[in-house]
Amino acid sequence: MQEVLRTVGMVAPLRTTILITGESGTGKEVIAKAIHYNSPRADKPLVTINCAAIPENLLESELFGHERGAFTDAHARQIGHFEQAHNGTIFLDEIGEMNPGTQAKLLRVLEQGTFTRVGGGQAIKVDVRVIAATNRDLNKGMEQGTFRPISTSA
Repeated sequence: MQEVLRTVGMVAPLRTTILITGESGTGKEVIAKAIHYNSPRADKPLVTINCAAIPENLLESELFGHERGAFTDAHARQIGHFEQAHNGTIFLDEIGEMNPGTQAKLLRVLEQGTFTRVGGGQAIKVDVRVIAATNRDLNKGMEQGTFRPISTSA
């Protein structure tokens, strides 16, 4: 546990994206909170979303928001979790459950800091630190084609 806390202390001040792995019930969310609250973003929002708890067809709208009329029940513009977390941290729990289409949009946020609301045409720029967690083997998911690798090209 002391080694984990030393690691939290080392990564908390950095601007980097973080992936926390481990079995269910091992405290991944506790570690994500410790990183956020020991970072320069501690006084900014920490937005938590469990990717496995939201139906696949709604996750994109939850993350990125949507415009009025984007789909049947979209009666008004909805701000997504990334906008809510602007200048703070978003914790994406169970990221291994995310479908490939939403993964592609998440990669755009990670690489460019922009996204588009569902049904929107305007790119929205955000400054958000992403902390993700999973109990899945993402390397195996990449080999099987169920999880997208992050692009290494500049």
